[in-house]
Amino acid sequence: MTEWIQHNLVLPHFKRGFHLVTHLVEDSIPELSQFQVGWLQVFIQHTSASLTINENADPDVRVDMETAANQLCPESSPFIHTCEGPDDMPAHVKASMFGANLMIPIADGRLALGTWQGIYLCEHRDHGGRRRLVLTLTGATK
Repeated sequence: MTEWIQHNLVLPHFKRGFHLVTHLVEDSIPELSQFQVGWLQVFIQHTSASLTINENADPDVRVDMETAANQLCPESSPFIHTCEGPDDMPAHVKASMFGANLMIPIADGRLALGTWQGIYLCEHRDHGGRRRLVLTLTGATK
């Protein structure tokens, strides 16, 4: 039988950059261990922050990701939408580039991430505040 479970997760305030949040996501879905197989959808309810999966071991990767994102979409670009500050429109572009949604398979009660993979919150604003995630779990229970 297919089960559906949904939780909302409000993340703490993170400074601008790329932040490993795998443990916060996993801690918010205690039912995960009951699933033999399925999917976890992680959706961020914001347009100036995003989600991605990448290296979970070396924190230098997160610094380099921020550097690369800023080079791809610098605040010095001639944007028209500037009423919310110089970091706002670049944040929207970066959020679209990385995306608002992740689909992670579940295998034997765990997220089936690779050995070196983790879930990142990509905070693209200088003062983005707390970010909201919707976590939707579906699959077959044990």
